[in-house]
Amino acid sequence: MRDEVDDLTEAWARERADLDLAPVAVFSRISRLAHHLDRARRGAFTEHGIESWEFDVLAALRRAGEPYELSPGRLLRETLVTSGTMTNRIDRLAGRGLVERYPDPGDRRGVIVRLTDEGLATVDAAFEELLTAEAELLADLSDRDRARLADLLRTLLAPFS
Repeated sequence: MRDEVDDLTEAWARERADLDLAPVAVFSRISRLAHHLDRARRGAFTEHGIESWEFDVLAALRRAGEPYELSPGRLLRETLVTSGTMTNRIDRLAGRGLVERYPDPGDRRGVIVRLTDEGLATVDAAFEELLTAEAELLADLSDRDRARLADLLRTLLAPFS
């Protein structure tokens, strides 16, 4: 089986035979796959009226378990954005009725962000749609190949964690 990256790599090999092109063969495919994944994510989220950044915040709250709440500081760590960005995101999600804020009982200066029932229903439905789209992207791989791919990608990503 051939793909467009094979053509790209062969062209580079012809023009720059002095270079090791193994990284191109891997990362060009990862880049192209990321593009397809991004489109699948956007489609899944659009279907449920949210954007990717909204899903990220809602999903962090959902993964926290009942009562589906976190401090803004914890949300920062979960979503890797700045505090100003997170404040804006919480404001927007609260304005849409997907999250609510309430005073932190353990810190009178702090707040807690909690999913509303609507936020919970939205993130659950969007996540189900996303899993369906992602399963389609992996459909040509066996369970064993999927596990192997996950292991290889974990190895590549480990230095960044």
